[in-house]
Amino acid sequence: MVQKNKKSPLENSIILRRFSILFFALSFLPFVLVFTFYNQLQNLGLTDNSFVVAFLLMVIGIAIAYWGMRVVLKDLVNVVKVHTQTLGQLLGKERFAEITAGKNEIAILADTFDEVIHQLEENVQRLELTKRTLHSVLRKVGKGLSSNQNIDSFLELIVETVANGFNAKEGVLLLLDEKEDHLTIKVTFGTDEEGVAHRFSVKEGNFRSIIDRKKAGIITHFEAGEIEDRLQKIFFPTPLLCAPLVSHDKVLGMITISGREEGRLRKEEITLLSSIALQTAVAIENSQLNADAEKTYFETISALALAVEAKDQYSRGHLDRVALYAQKISGKMDLSEEQRSILRDSARLHDIGKIGILDEVLRKPGKLSEEEREVMKKHTLIGEGIILPIRSLRNLCDIVRHHHEMLDGSGYPDGLKGKEVTLLTRILTVADIYDALTTDRPYRKALSKAEAFRILTEEFAAKLDQGIVKLLAEVV
Repeated sequence: MVQKNKKSPLENSIILRRFSILFFALSFLPFVLVFTFYNQLQNLGLTDNSFVVAFLLMVIGIAIAYWGMRVVLKDLVNVVKVHTQTLGQLLGKERFAEITAGKNEIAILADTFDEVIHQLEENVQRLELTKRTLHSVLRKVGKGLSSNQNIDSFLELIVETVANGFNAKEGVLLLLDEKEDHLTIKVTFGTDEEGVAHRFSVKEGNFRSIIDRKKAGIITHFEAGEIEDRLQKIFFPTPLLCAPLVSHDKVLGMITISGREEGRLRKEEITLLSSIALQTAVAIENSQLNADAEKTYFETISALALAVEAKDQYSRGHLDRVALYAQKISGKMDLSEEQRSILRDSARLHDIGKIGILDEVLRKPGKLSEEEREVMKKHTLIGEGIILPIRSLRNLCDIVRHHHEMLDGSGYPDGLKGKEVTLLTRILTVADIYDALTTDRPYRKALSKAEAFRILTEEFAAKLDQGIVKLLAEVV
């Protein structure tokens, strides 16, 4: 059996003991030399009391030097111990034990300072990464806001940027209902399954705790039954960092990230995610307020449009009928839900500009003069001006302005031709003219369905989209 090498007592001793041994070892030789010299002088009879005094003073001086150096060294050792303990708290027990194994105080201090410097360098790198992440988020947020994207696109941008910035595999944004007891998945990133509209209760459990505390937290595991296993596995794999979306002390939802490559989160990263969540909550609240305001505005101008319609007994119900015809036509076409919505809202507002037309012209019982026709034509421009200031209604401007344009360029106000007239405008124009032909007017009675379609296909052959006219004939 091979015997292990053992350290000498000197190597195992503390610094003070080592100093004492070395000091006395170095002091012993001068004492021996002086003592030998003293004996030789004594044998020759050359000694006197002054030599003895000098010898005693030398001994006292060495003792004082030893005591002074030992005091200074002891203070140094105490300072080293205090700093070592502090560094041990900073580095953690495991890492500190690894560094200090089998080393004296000076070596420990040197190694711990090296470790601290290394951690500081890592912290600087993480701070730079955090700074770049924050700048990236702010830059993309600014881009999203300046490009007039809707709130859904904005939230998708936020979740994607946050997940990438934190090197996370998954990111989810959830909204809290008014009763604050259910969360609904609004936006997901990094998952193959569509998460939108998944809704679950948060009356208790980890999510409830974060909502009540209104502070970011890390969920290490979910209790049984807290959330559906399938949802937890796909959207919320643990450990999961959650930051509540808080605005004016009200929780609107939360944003979560998971699947980080770097392991545990740092304090500054949690703070950063909380800041992003705060700004996101403000954006959501502002969007809701704007949506409410714009909805109120839309309902108000819709009421004005109906009021204008009510002035003229011959046009009452016109807006509803045009909207109905337009929707029936769109039902025969491959249009998106957004296009159908634009068409429906445009039908309700396409004549809103008539509010700016004098009653003498608007309610004239007979045909209009040329001058009066020019005045009436201005209602398209007036209508566009009314809805243009509202961002959410700007997609209606084209139809409101151009619903009297004709494919041959004979329409107004811009004399558009052919493909310059958009599809939705063509649909509304056909529906508008058909209703005008089939309802009573001051200067004539309502035409029959057959006569109306004869005019649409013959007299308006070059003016209207005949494909749309055929679709209307199939649905009325």
